[in-house]
Amino acid sequence: MKYYYSLLFGFVFLFHSAVGQTNAEFGVKGGLNLTFFKVAEASFGDNIETDTGFYLGAFMEFPIDAFFSIQPEALYVGIGDFNFINVPIYAKYEVGRNFHLMAGPSINYFFDLFNAKLKIGADISTSYDLTPKLDAHIKFALGFEEISPNGLFFGLGYKL
Repeated sequence: MKYYYSLLFGFVFLFHSAVGQTNAEFGVKGGLNLTFFKVAEASFGDNIETDTGFYLGAFMEFPIDAFFSIQPEALYVGIGDFNFINVPIYAKYEVGRNFHLMAGPSINYFFDLFNAKLKIGADISTSYDLTPKLDAHIKFALGFEEISPNGLFFGLGYKL
């Protein structure tokens, strides 16, 4: 577990160092994760299993113009004994006052799988700025490969 915290601290340090070099904003986020696993059960078809966990991590926002920005994130996701790092790279667009839509690819590194630990997925998200520094967000992570869970994330983000 100490390794996971060291890895997350490294991401936070890297993001924070980059903020000083650009007009980017840096923040932290966390919340609740609901993960859906699709498990094949012999000849009985698919069995959908749901598990609840948490996530925490860091993000950066690189403004392109008044309405569009790029927002990479690094999130540690813990679901019981199942842990992974989710790294989406969002195209973020403000569709209404303080309301944003985000979409982009994600890279996921699974600590607990023996083969194919690195998986590619897609994330879509919405966020609403409660204050200039605090936002509430909902995101859906879609795994494309076998043994890639889909997840629904509910949380808060805070710009430092």
